[in-house]
Amino acid sequence: MGVVAEHAPKPIRVVLNWGRRYSLWVFNFGLACCAIEFIAASMGRHDFIRLGVIPFAPGPRQADLMVVSGTVTDKMAPAIRRLYDQMPEPKYVISFGACSNSGGPYWDSYSVTKGVDQIVPVDVYVPGCPPRPEALLHGIIRLQEQIANERLSTQKLRRKYAGTRVGDAGDLRRPLVGKPSPRREARSGGTASAPRDGGRA
Repeated sequence: MGVVAEHAPKPIRVVLNWGRRYSLWVFNFGLACCAIEFIAASMGRHDFIRLGVIPFAPGPRQADLMVVSGTVTDKMAPAIRRLYDQMPEPKYVISFGACSNSGGPYWDSYSVTKGVDQIVPVDVYVPGCPPRPEALLHGIIRLQEQIANERLSTQKLRRKYAGTRVGDAGDLRRPLVGKPSPRREARSGGTASAPRDGGRA
C-alpha cells in the first residue's frame, strides 16, 4: 500500500499480488434469490474454495471481497455502504446478478437502487437473472486476473473512489418525512408556542 507498494520491485509485487489473489475472504451480502446461487457456488459441487476464495468471513473487518447478490433497495443502501467502509484496503466488489447490476426487472420501482455501483465501486459484474454458479466462478477468475496485474498506489485508490457518487453511509440517508412547509405551520398555529396570557390560569 502507498509509496512502498508503488515503488516496490517487481518480484515483491508479484508475491504480494499472488498472496492477495489466492486468499480472498468473502463477505456475502445476499439480498434476494441470487444469494442461493452464491451458496450453491460455495458448496461441494462447484467448490470455489479450490480457487483460493474463503466463503463467509466473520465480518467486514476480516473480508477482502464483497459479493452483492440480489435486489438493492434504497433502504438497504446505507447498510451496504457502511459495511463496505469497514472493510480494510485493498478491497474488491463483485456485483452478482441483474438486480445488483442495474435493478433487474425491478429497475423502475420507486424503492430499488439502479445498480450497486451507485453506492460502492464495482470491480466485476456478473450478468444473469439469476446467474448460474459457474458464472460466479468465472467472475472470481476475472477478478483474480485483475489482482495479479494490479499495482497498488494511493493515486490508484483515489481514482477508484473518484467515480463513486456518495461519500459515506450518511450521505445515502434521506428523511422519510420532510420538514413541514411554512404555510402548513402557519395553518396549524406553529409548534410548542408559549401561551398568550403569560401562563396565568
